[in-house]
Amino acid sequence: MPYKVDFDPIYRVLRCRLIGRITDEELRHYYSLAEDHVAKTDPLGGILDMTAITSSEVSATTIRELAKSPSAFPNPDHPRVLIAPSDPTFGLARMFEIEGQERRPNLHVVRSEREALAILGIQKASFKPIAIS
Repeated sequence: MPYKVDFDPIYRVLRCRLIGRITDEELRHYYSLAEDHVAKTDPLGGILDMTAITSSEVSATTIRELAKSPSAFPNPDHPRVLIAPSDPTFGLARMFEIEGQERRPNLHVVRSEREALAILGIQKASFKPIAIS
């Protein structure tokens, strides 16, 4: 599962786009790296864009485990948005939202980037790629 990370320095929003096939192992690995990206950029909000996922082999068990783990965003007041346009991805995202609502009270699941940007109060995004390490 490749992914791309970018950052909007004006609104201080970190965005990651997951691409292709996604598995339990790859999602766990990405989740561990997300903490590093948050630490490097100190964002005020985040977007996980799952629009480019072509197939998902992620189990409900993995979603529940990740939802119960500490958030990659240390401040629970900072909004995070999961963009999940397909029904299967939307279902997994909603499961993550419900299972982790105590740790992530400001997490939202939407179907489009337009909805995500509205939640974050972004008028015009200016995302710039950041290095993945």
